[in-house]
Amino acid sequence: MKKAIGMVEYKTVSTGVKAADIIVKTADVELLQAQTVCPGKFIVMYAGDLSAVRAATDAAQRPHESIFRALTCTSDIGDVKALGVLETFTAAAIIVAADHAAKTADVELFEIRVARGMCGKSYLFLTGTVAAVTEAIASAAAKVGEDGVLLDTAVIPNPSRDFVKTLI
Repeated sequence: MKKAIGMVEYKTVSTGVKAADIIVKTADVELLQAQTVCPGKFIVMYAGDLSAVRAATDAAQRPHESIFRALTCTSDIGDVKALGVLETFTAAAIIVAADHAAKTADVELFEIRVARGMCGKSYLFLTGTVAAVTEAIASAAAKVGEDGVLLDTAVIPNPSRDFVKTLI
């Protein structure tokens, strides 16, 4: 017997489909509905034990924990082996890109600038090994590039310490 029902609603079909996949892969829940609703939204409804439903719901909406520190520029980045930069045309896209980058590779987000002083454009800085930064930036660029909001990217191996200090 199922004890709890969870439901999430998304503004776009593609986001809803991705969330439905995450939900059923995260916890032992039964998918009750995963469908479009008017006007072009997508809902996912699922059932299971309360703890499973909570875990599935959290997984479908939880951003990577480093996003919060990067938004407030309070990350402790230490030695910067490589610097990754990703710039988008929109504010919302940078959050998606940052979350995707942080979940793709072992990198540390250290700044997310959301539209402030950039005419609505946004950027993120991240660090890690050259391989991890390259992987994270490429994956995040592909993710936001699907929507046509990617502006530019850069991966800088072994950046100057003096230069990095100016970024913090």
